[in-house]
Amino acid sequence: MIRLISLATLLGLWQIGAWLSEPRRLPGPALVFEAIMEEARSGALFSNLAITLARVIAAFVLAMSLGAAIGYLMGRNRIADRLLDPWLVALLNLPALVVIVLAYVWAGLTEAAAIGAVALNKLPNAVVMIREGARALDPQLEEMAQAFKFSPAMRLQHVVLPQLAPYFAAATRSGLSLVWKIVLVVELLGRSNGVGFEINMAFQQFDMKLLFAYALPFVGLMLAVETFLVQPLERHVARWRRGGARRRDRA
Repeated sequence: MIRLISLATLLGLWQIGAWLSEPRRLPGPALVFEAIMEEARSGALFSNLAITLARVIAAFVLAMSLGAAIGYLMGRNRIADRLLDPWLVALLNLPALVVIVLAYVWAGLTEAAAIGAVALNKLPNAVVMIREGARALDPQLEEMAQAFKFSPAMRLQHVVLPQLAPYFAAATRSGLSLVWKIVLVVELLGRSNGVGFEINMAFQQFDMKLLFAYALPFVGLMLAVETFLVQPLERHVARWRRGGARRRDRA
């Protein structure tokens, strides 16, 4: 209910702003909704949303896979941490635009360059999160696994992953918020389709209706991912903490 009130307030403020401004600069919700329906009927809206979402997923999976492996290695191995830390700091402070431009210059205006550039921008974020989780692993649980002669697979499944789960959830939330923003920039600079490309075309034509018609459904899609995927994942991985708190309260 509170979210619906907040949304209604936002739409009301938007409509008031449209009345006070020129329709060419700030079209009202009705005009934008009409443009959304036109793009949806033509199929262009769903096609571009699907293309952008596929790039988001590919870059996110690649960055999280490499980031988890590198982060765990750095968190558990002091030599690896010292060796790779300067690289990590450099990537953390390297502007995303520089990475994108270099990827396009070196690898060409290809799909692999686009996805690789996005993944490389997300990679240090995942490494930092997982490294902190690996450093915080409970040594007593590791000793228990050794005492019961857990196999490497059992140790990973029952000891390591449950402790790293909150860090994975945090990396997922922060990573997604970063990836889908950078994907739009990548599409704007060097792709011929996707939401970012369409927003660039709308900007060149100063077509604010078309710009909003692609921006708002994309924001809605990302909010749906956040609401129905990321937040339930966070609650799921944090359930053991709530259970521990209830047991302490009863004690």
